[in-house]
Amino acid sequence: MSRQATAIDDILAEYAGLEAQLSDPSLHDDPDNARRVGKRFAELGPVMAAYTRLTAAREDLAVAQELAEADAGFAAEVPALESEVASLDATLTDLLAPRDPHDGDDVVLEVKSGAGGEESALFAADLVRMYLKYCERRGWKTSVLGVTESDLGGYKDATISIKAREASRDGVWSRLKFEGGVHRVQRVPVTESQGRIHTSAAGVLIYPEPDEVPEIQIDDSDLRVDVYRSSGKGGQGVNTTDSAVRLTHLPTGIVVTCQNERSQIQNKARAMQVLAARLQAAADEEKAAEAAAGRAAQIRTVDRSERIRTYNFPENRISDHRIGFKANNLDAVLAGEMDALLDALVEADKQARLEEQ
Repeated sequence: MSRQATAIDDILAEYAGLEAQLSDPSLHDDPDNARRVGKRFAELGPVMAAYTRLTAAREDLAVAQELAEADAGFAAEVPALESEVASLDATLTDLLAPRDPHDGDDVVLEVKSGAGGEESALFAADLVRMYLKYCERRGWKTSVLGVTESDLGGYKDATISIKAREASRDGVWSRLKFEGGVHRVQRVPVTESQGRIHTSAAGVLIYPEPDEVPEIQIDDSDLRVDVYRSSGKGGQGVNTTDSAVRLTHLPTGIVVTCQNERSQIQNKARAMQVLAARLQAAADEEKAAEAAAGRAAQIRTVDRSERIRTYNFPENRISDHRIGFKANNLDAVLAGEMDALLDALVEADKQARLEEQ
């Protein structure tokens, strides 16, 4: 039996099991489990649709070939049906290719200013706006969990939760997972009086935020909890109480802030969820690094130690250094038109995964 046939048999069995669970009213007594089952069912939907269409096309082709000798009309249909079968078979093979298990997940995205002082903070704010505009184009829901502004209105750091409006096989992580890394900008800063081009950088950290809180054990003795008055937009209630929470995980130095909820208790609970997701992402990255030891270099989705992209304002050019992508539409990208860039990264990642088979 071929690898494709084995994979399809497994998916058919899993899909039937999920279908049976969804038809059982008692499933919805456990909302978390119901959401998990519904999400997986949605993820398998495109595979099942392609398989159903391929099966029907193969049956039509077999009938046409059988009757072709006796009827010229059927003979004329054979080439088109052969082409359809080949196309659907390629589509199914692509759908069954090795995938990132987090592709259907929502994400938490952090942007931090780096080398360059105020200019870096202003660039970090530009990146945040770019991501928010892209999310708006995709119809994703965004929530700013915390922001620390600079004197000129830039962002020293910002944390955003990004969620798809409905479960799908290719969720937020599948598109934005390549954004983690150092983003470099080349432009004339607003603080530059001589018109000289400066280079500065901002860092982006992105990690999956699954439906369920990761089973990461966090000892209270490993946490420092600071509360402070929320800043930024949010209304009177946000700005007059010490409701914002900053968690510092002492063993790793990871800092998580949350200020968008109405109470300190809610902010702490949300911050704990984000911290657990980030610790899980760090553990996953460590495992991936161990598994990749000795392999050829490939796209790194969570490696923040290397410069991944340059935004050159004088030439209106954006360059992604991992795949050699260049385009002279920086203004459009910053306005949220990121699909051409992300499509190129997704395709490069897919090819790398196919080569590993």
